[in-house]
Amino acid sequence: MCKLFIGADPSLWSSRAKSLRIDGMVTSIRLEDYFWRVLSRIAGHDGLSVNQLITRLWHEAADAGHDLGNFTSFLRVCCARYLDLLARGEVTAGRPIRAVDAAAILAREEGAPVYSA
Repeated sequence: MCKLFIGADPSLWSSRAKSLRIDGMVTSIRLEDYFWRVLSRIAGHDGLSVNQLITRLWHEAADAGHDLGNFTSFLRVCCARYLDLLARGEVTAGRPIRAVDAAAILAREEGAPVYSA
């Protein structure tokens, strides 16, 4: 089992920082390359750049009253949720994420185990 993970390309867990501007302020986000790749997939799914996606996530999280003190962790969870939603067929190729019925998905997830074997 572990060979599947430890045999992966080591560059996936190399981290790099990316600078971007949110509301006129320059900020830097450091993530592992794997997460940058997934964020690129998410952004591409809706025709956005990675910077546009991150800015949108920042604003929507702030508007929802989330603590943005650990925004990089939030981005990692976004990546994991995206991959899970793809695997479950809740998000599909060719259909923008913004067109997905988020309320219905969240209602189905409510009370359901986060992980089932």
